[in-house]
Amino acid sequence: MPSPVTQRQSRVTQQHTPTALIVGASRGLGQAMAAEFLHRGWNIIGTVRDASVQTPLHDLADRAEGRVRVEQLDINEPHQLAPLHERLADRRLDLLFINAGTTNSEQTPIGKVTTHDFVEVMTTNALSPMRVIEALEDLVSPTGLIGAMSSGQGSITNNTTAGREVYRASKAALNMLMRSFAVRQAGTQRALALLAPGWIRTALGGPDAPFTVEESVPLLVDVLLTKLGTPGLAYLDRSGRTVPW
Repeated sequence: MPSPVTQRQSRVTQQHTPTALIVGASRGLGQAMAAEFLHRGWNIIGTVRDASVQTPLHDLADRAEGRVRVEQLDINEPHQLAPLHERLADRRLDLLFINAGTTNSEQTPIGKVTTHDFVEVMTTNALSPMRVIEALEDLVSPTGLIGAMSSGQGSITNNTTAGREVYRASKAALNMLMRSFAVRQAGTQRALALLAPGWIRTALGGPDAPFTVEESVPLLVDVLLTKLGTPGLAYLDRSGRTVPW
């Protein structure tokens, strides 16, 4: 018997070929998510910061027979949003997902973090994702999904170990801003999701992380597809369980 995710995907693809825009898809989790959605029959638009540099996303596009489109966007350059919107104005998105993010020196206590580092992490992880969402949300289907990559470390309730204080704060800020966005979306049928993917071996997660990209990404895509079609905001881990705020 097909799984609920497979059944949901089948219902979507019977109507049309769905399209996902993944912001921050040049490599790592973002590129792997693009590849997984492609494998499941979706068309992909993925963004990179520098379109002139060959990335794993470009390699995926070269193999995808026109089903992967590469767009340029640095989320910390808000003047790039209107041109991207114009280039995508003829597309209807079924999913908009913001993967881009950064971190700083992980063990520096907050009192010793420089203003520059604080502003850089907070802007990249909280303000810029919301700017992208606000700028592009009208391209998303009224029954589509808008989401962002958060972290379990953005949970205030679950912070029992400290460390990574600016990163934690930036993800908690992202969560709060998405809660505010969700309030303004309350009259719509859109699904909204914040993902806490777990500690994954990427450039951001480092080599000591317990989970691989290959084992993690299908689970994350399953969570998004399960949430698709269910209005309102959820903060979910890799298994689809609710993470406490």
